[in-house]
Amino acid sequence: MIEPIAPGAARHLKHRAQTRLHVHQALQDVSFTLPRGEALGIIGLNGSGKSTLLQIVAGVLAPSSGHVEVDGRVAALLELGSGFNPELSGRENIYINAAILGLPRARIDAVLEDIIAFADIGDYVDEPVKTYSSGMVVRLAFAVQVHTEPDILIVDEALAVGDAAFQAKAMAKMEEILGRGTTLLFVGHDLNAVKAFCHRAMLLERGRIVTEGLPDEVITEYLLRIHRKALEQRPYAAAIERFDDGYGTCNARVTAASINGATHATLRHGDSVELEFRVQLDASISSPGLIVDIMDGKGLQLTGRRIALPAEHARTHVVTLRLNASFQQGVYRIRTRVVDAPSLDQTTVLSRQEGTLSFEIVDDCRAMFTGLFPVPMEIEVRTP
Repeated sequence: MIEPIAPGAARHLKHRAQTRLHVHQALQDVSFTLPRGEALGIIGLNGSGKSTLLQIVAGVLAPSSGHVEVDGRVAALLELGSGFNPELSGRENIYINAAILGLPRARIDAVLEDIIAFADIGDYVDEPVKTYSSGMVVRLAFAVQVHTEPDILIVDEALAVGDAAFQAKAMAKMEEILGRGTTLLFVGHDLNAVKAFCHRAMLLERGRIVTEGLPDEVITEYLLRIHRKALEQRPYAAAIERFDDGYGTCNARVTAASINGATHATLRHGDSVELEFRVQLDASISSPGLIVDIMDGKGLQLTGRRIALPAEHARTHVVTLRLNASFQQGVYRIRTRVVDAPSLDQTTVLSRQEGTLSFEIVDDCRAMFTGLFPVPMEIEVRTP
């Protein structure tokens, strides 16, 4: 016979348990609306609550408070392959996972060969999943998810799967899906991917929304916070602040800049371009440098140069770059970063500024080259 626990003992046990119980609230007061066809990028440091938020939206986790409304079929690229049965073949797992995602058998039959071809795992598709490498598992899982024609696509660092060739294919597939009007909720540390895919961005910090807006603005705030922490132990940490065109320390920044004597230039393909920067430096910076980047209209870096600056004598330097505008038709922006860089692997960003300088190429050069700018190549055409 089991003796009942006395009320006093029960209260004591409950109190002891509560003193040892640690409750971590991953998200606090997070609220947002994502209209159909829009793409939202969520960024933040590890532990900020990004993955938890995606899991709640995907229905993997239940919120402890509040509610989520989702309208449409969801494909969630979270912990790819975790739902596969290792004893079944890849082909069998395709049918099971696609059925779980809501696809009827006839539709799975119709896209089966496309999924297998996209995953590119060869004859392994008919072998048990337990014989796969980890890369093969996530590639097959990715292929299943992106071929379900989702209304809402949830991505958590999934574009880093597989080798470089598969990553390029995954990026192209993402663009195709978004081109059909699919809603995207994207989490990733690849800020260029956020710029490329997302209309809006949100910054999470310790489970709370810090800021929300255009990707460029939110990414600038994110990088500011990262660099502020990195510079806390440096002698120039106290001066870091926001500028009109970026952030950094007041005594290590670009104080004036021009492109062909102005802030914007309209150019023909091949025109001469002269960029001039006035850089202010503090004497305490041992290995100063200036990084100049050329970016496309979405803010994706195309090319750039690292320029070492003298560490002694003058605290202000004028840096001039000359180049030919060998770019495709479109608008381009210039970004500068003043750094302390004893080596490539020891580079500390002291200021980051962009948006002041821009240029536009008015010629349509698609007959000369594809992409955004040409690269030297030799072309030979033979008739055997």
